[in-house]
Amino acid sequence: MATLDWSQCSAVESVPGRLSGAWVFRDTRMPVSAVFENLEAGATVEEIIEQFDVTREQINAVLEFAARSLDPVPAAAGSSLVDAHTL
Repeated sequence: MATLDWSQCSAVESVPGRLSGAWVFRDTRMPVSAVFENLEAGATVEEIIEQFDVTREQINAVLEFAARSLDPVPAAAGSSLVDAHTL
């Protein structure tokens, strides 16, 4: 899995001493990883909102950031790199 630069996502923060510096939703102790773990386990966004103290906007911000971060980077003009979509 690609490593995301969470410092570029305004919905989260990493505070030394809070959950060992893990990325958490801003002003909470809920790790960002909990969203992905719960979604992977089959939970819905609504269930995550009910179970944890986060808003739909916070979850959407994290999911959108992750999706944008995983978009392929456009190759420089004249580059001979080929991705799977051009084959």
